[in-house]
Parts: sequence; C-alpha cells; structure tokens
Amino acid sequence: MSQTTSASVERNSSRKRWTATDLGLIAVFAALVAASAIVPGIPVGALGVPITLVTLTVMLSGLVLGPGRGFAAVGLYVLLGLAGLPIFSGGRSGLGILATASAGYIIAFPLAAAATGYLAALIIRKTIRNRSLLLFAAAMVSSIVLIHGLGVLGMMVNGKLDFTKAFIADLAFYPGDILKNILAVIIAVAIHKAFPDVLVRKVK
Repeated sequence: MSQTTSASVERNSSRKRWTATDLGLIAVFAALVAASAIVPGIPVGALGVPITLVTLTVMLSGLVLGPGRGFAAVGLYVLLGLAGLPIFSGGRSGLGILATASAGYIIAFPLAAAATGYLAALIIRKTIRNRSLLLFAAAMVSSIVLIHGLGVLGMMVNGKLDFTKAFIADLAFYPGDILKNILAVIIAVAIHKAFPDVLVRKVK
C-alpha cells in the first residue's frame, strides 16, 4: 500500500515538474514581453501612463502557457525590470517604477497572465465549442479585474487621484485592450492548432 502511494506521489510530482522545454518557453515568452515593451507607448492623461503592447503579450503568455508557466514568464520579465534592466515601457527600470502611477499595472501583469492561463486551461479541458469566444472572455475578465483593478489602485495611491478620476483615466485603456485581447486569442488559437501539446498536455 505504501509502495503504491509512494509511486503515485512520484508520478504526480514528475508530471508537475517543469521540463527543459517548459523553461525554454518561459524564457522565450519573457523575452517576448520585454520586446513588446520596446515599441514606444502612447502616454495618456496627466499622469502619462502609456498605452503599450505589453498587455497583448502578457495575455498571450497566459493563453499559450497556462497559469504556472504564464505567471513565471511574465513574473521573470517584471523581476528583471525591477532589478534594473531597462525593459519597462519607455526604457524605464528599477524599483522606482513602483512609486509611479504605472505600478498597479506592472504588479498586475503576472497575476493576469496566471488568471488568464487558469481560465484558458479550464476552457480547453471542458469544451471544444466556441473556444475563441470563451478565451477572449477569459482574457477580458482577467484584464478588467486584475490589470484595470490594480491599475486604478496604483493611480489612486501613487497618482493621488480619487477613485472616480482614476476610474475615468483608466477607461482610456479599454478600447486598446479589447483589440489586443482579440489579437492575443487569434495568435493563441493558431499556436494551439500548430502545437497542440503546448498547453493541452498540461491540462489533461
């Protein structure tokens, strides 16, 4: 009995352990997020929080890699930026960015990738119908709750705005995020069709 239990635990542990391929994917997507930040952003409002392509690659990381690896990829990007690499929008870096109005958005990125990845895994496990629509819904829910929620909080804390002004300032990012989430889903669905084991293997 104990041998059976031990063998079962060992098998489960093996399945959950990341492979070299997983680590490679995490590194590739972290680099992809960093590359998307190089594209110049469009500053919005008095606080100058920019519209960037980063949210596109953050959501794509979750949709393609799932919750754990998506969180790791985007978390690695954020950690490297906080450590001093100039990979945040506008070439910014360092812990000082946590004192800016962009802080809430940056903190939310790994969490949003994880949440999107978790929902994407559920969708892929449970259904084959309307997957694109459901994946878009997953990305939007994660975006609204985490990225926009913490983004508003960041503008309130660091930008000294009240909730109403922060909420209104954040609304400027919604049209772009809708378009970026549509594009992220299109790319993710294409990747899953071309490489079905990328995420499906992880959720069986």
